[in-house]
Amino acid sequence: MEQWIIQMMEKFGYLGVALLIALENVFPPIPSEVILTFGGFMTTYTSLNVWLVILMATVGSVLGGLVLYGVGRILDADRLERILSGKIGKILHLKPQDVEKAQRWFSRKGKATVFFCRFIPIVRSLISIPAGMMKMNAGIFLVLTTLGTAIWNTVLVWLGVFAGASWEKIVGYLGVYSEIALVVLVICVLIVGIIFYRRRLKKKKGQAQVQESSLEDDKGTQQ
Repeated sequence: MEQWIIQMMEKFGYLGVALLIALENVFPPIPSEVILTFGGFMTTYTSLNVWLVILMATVGSVLGGLVLYGVGRILDADRLERILSGKIGKILHLKPQDVEKAQRWFSRKGKATVFFCRFIPIVRSLISIPAGMMKMNAGIFLVLTTLGTAIWNTVLVWLGVFAGASWEKIVGYLGVYSEIALVVLVICVLIVGIIFYRRRLKKKKGQAQVQESSLEDDKGTQQ
């Protein structure tokens, strides 16, 4: 895949950068690290300008983000609630009310989440879907996505410029960062999931105890 990316960028220049980054947002396995650092390196031996590479990469990132945002709007929270009200919800131990809780959380923390997730591999692309599902204001989403991706793109392109012909070493270091970030993310998700599940079990036990005590009270009253 790396060779294909390099060929695309050498053949189409700025357009290749924008197209590849847009595809990377929709299909996260395409490595943005290779696109951006190699793009920076290309500016050292071709007529490509550093800031135009960054600009086109940001345009591609925003376009890709808007596609996934649109997917989220199509799925929307109402449809997710209907899905969770069936067998899938029972299997996952989730209820339609949990979607409402997620909406409230996203209304409070969504802006920071969309911005900072732009610096986490894979999640930087996928965060656009819940933003669409939770109906985040399109203008705010656009601004946060543009700022976050512009910073990420600027850092990686300039790393490619400074590294020059050794740009692949930067990709290696970024690969380590990606692995660490994903491990940390998985651990955080597991912790949140465990806490959520334990609270759900505790709530169920409490409700069962209340029902049992009310039944005992009814029996006592009848006697």
